[in-house]
Amino acid sequence: MRSQLAHDRRVHPGSGRRRGPDHPKGRQVDPAALAEIAALLGDRERRPDLLIEHLHLLQDHFGCLHARHLVGLADEMHLALTEVYEVASFYAHFDIVMDDEVPPLDLTVRVCDSLSCALNGAERLLDDLRDRLGDGVRVVRAPCMGGCDKAPVVAIGHALHEHATSDSVAAAVAAGDTHPALPAYPGLDQYRAGGGYGLLQSCLSGARTVEDVIAVLEQSGLRGLGGAGFPTGRKWRFVRQEAGPRLFAVNADEGEPGTFKDRYFLETDPHRFIEGMLIAAWAVEAEAAYIYLRDEYPQCRAILENEIGAVEATGLASHTKIHLRRGAGAYICGEESAMLESIEGRRGLPRHKPPFPSQVGLFGRPTLINNVETLFWVRDIVEKGPDWFTGQGRNGQKGLRTFSVSGRVKEPGVKLAPAGITARQLIEEFCGGMAEGQAFKGYLPGGASGGILPAALADIPLDFGTLEKEGCFIGSAAVVVLSDQDDMKAVALNLLRFFEDESCGQCTPCRVGTEKAVALMTEPHWDEALLADLARVMGDASICGLGQAAMNPVKLVLKHFREDLK
Repeated sequence: MRSQLAHDRRVHPGSGRRRGPDHPKGRQVDPAALAEIAALLGDRERRPDLLIEHLHLLQDHFGCLHARHLVGLADEMHLALTEVYEVASFYAHFDIVMDDEVPPLDLTVRVCDSLSCALNGAERLLDDLRDRLGDGVRVVRAPCMGGCDKAPVVAIGHALHEHATSDSVAAAVAAGDTHPALPAYPGLDQYRAGGGYGLLQSCLSGARTVEDVIAVLEQSGLRGLGGAGFPTGRKWRFVRQEAGPRLFAVNADEGEPGTFKDRYFLETDPHRFIEGMLIAAWAVEAEAAYIYLRDEYPQCRAILENEIGAVEATGLASHTKIHLRRGAGAYICGEESAMLESIEGRRGLPRHKPPFPSQVGLFGRPTLINNVETLFWVRDIVEKGPDWFTGQGRNGQKGLRTFSVSGRVKEPGVKLAPAGITARQLIEEFCGGMAEGQAFKGYLPGGASGGILPAALADIPLDFGTLEKEGCFIGSAAVVVLSDQDDMKAVALNLLRFFEDESCGQCTPCRVGTEKAVALMTEPHWDEALLADLARVMGDASICGLGQAAMNPVKLVLKHFREDLK
C-alpha cells in the first residue's frame, strides 16, 4: 500500500496546483507592437477583406513584416494569427521577418527575368548589379513587371526603371529614385472637354436605357480582352438576370509575361476606362466596383487615386462605390476567381466552378468581371455604333485588337491593329520589321501560356478561335517575337520556370507538374514521353488555366522546333 501511495501523481482539486498557465497558449501580443499597429491603421476599418491592404501599410512603413506586428495585426483585426500569416506568406511582395532574423536591407532592386527581359540580357544584368551595388542593396530576381517593350526592366524600390543598364540603375540608386514618376495624361477637365462622361450622364439621366447599351455591345461582338474572350454584352446580361445586390470587379492584374496593354490605357487615357467602368456598374446595378490593380504598377495606382477622387467629387459615381485594391505580387490573381479571393483578403486560390462569379462571386454576390481594355472600348462602341467596330478587321475577322509586342522587333510597344492581322503583318507594318541582324524564327501569339509557333505559321489571323487548331490561343494578345539567335529550348524553360514559381500550390497536378517539368527540362536531353504525360495530366486535372496551359510552350517546341532539342 505504501508503494502505491508513493507513486500517486494525482493532484487534489483544491490544492491550487491545477491552475493553468498565467497566459493563453500561442504567441503573445507585444503591447508596443500592438500600439504601433493601432497608430498606423488609425481610423481605417478592421474588416477581414482589408487584410492585404493593411499588410501593405506595414510593409511600406517598416520595410518588412515583423512577426510581432503580424501578431498585433491579427489581434487588432480579430483574426487568427494563422489567417494573417498564411496570407502574408502567399504574396511575393511581403517580407516576413521572424523575431531572431535580420530585416531586409532598406532598398530592394528587383530584376525582371521573364522572357522579353531575358532576351535582352536580364541574367547578365542581375549578376552585374549584385556585384556593383554591393552589400547595401538587396538585388533579387522577379517575374514580369509590364515593361516588356522597354526591356530589360528593374524595379528600384517602388519605381519602374526601364531600358536598364548597370550604369543607369547604379545612378538611379545613388540619386534615390525609388518612387514612381507619373506620366503626363489627360485629367478630368481635359477628358470632359472632349465629350467625356457625356455617355455616362445620358445613361444616368435615362436618355439611354440599359437594354440599348447592352444591345450595342452584343452587336459589336466585343469580347473580354483579358484572355478568356467571353462576349461582353452577354456577360452583362447574365449578371443582370441574377437577383441583387450585385457587385463589379475590374481585373487590372495583367501579369502574363509579354502583356502591358492595360498599363498603357491607364497611363494614357484613364478616364475613358473609368467611364466604361461606371457605365458597366450602372448597367448591372452594382452597389460597388472593386478595381484590383497589380502592385507592379504604382504609377497607375497614383493616377487612379487622383482621378477617381476627382470623378467622385463631381457626383458622376454616385450610383456605385469605387474601391481600389492593391495586388501583392501573385500572377495567379489574374485568374478571376483567385482575384475575388484576394479582394476578400485571402490567398489567391482559384475557386472551383460552378458556381460562376456571375452567380456567386465577390462576397457571395452576383459579380460582373471585366478587364481594363474591355471597359476602355465601351464609350467608343456605344457612341460610334457597333458598325464602327465591326467594320474594322482583316482576314475575315472583325473589330480592333490591342497587341502588346515585344522581343526581336525594331519598334516594340502597344499596337492598335485590326483584329485578324497576322504576326507577319504586325511585325512588318506596325513594328518596323525585325531588329537589325535578327531573322524571324518564331513567336508567342498570346503570352507565356499561349504557345509558340514558327515563322512558317506567321500568316494565321490573330484572333479568338483562329489559333486553337495549332494548339495556341491569342489570350491577352501579348506577342513576343523570337529570332534565329534564340534557343527555343531555353525559351520554353524560361516560361516553365515562371509557371513553377507562380503556381498557387492548391492542386497537385500544377504544383508538382510544373516543378517536375522544370527538372526534366534542365537535363541535357528531354524525356519526351514523360513530358507528354505531364502535359496531359496537367491539362486534364489542374483547377485553373495556369496549370492547364503551362505546358503549351513545351508541346509546341517539341512539335515545331526539334532542331533546338539536339
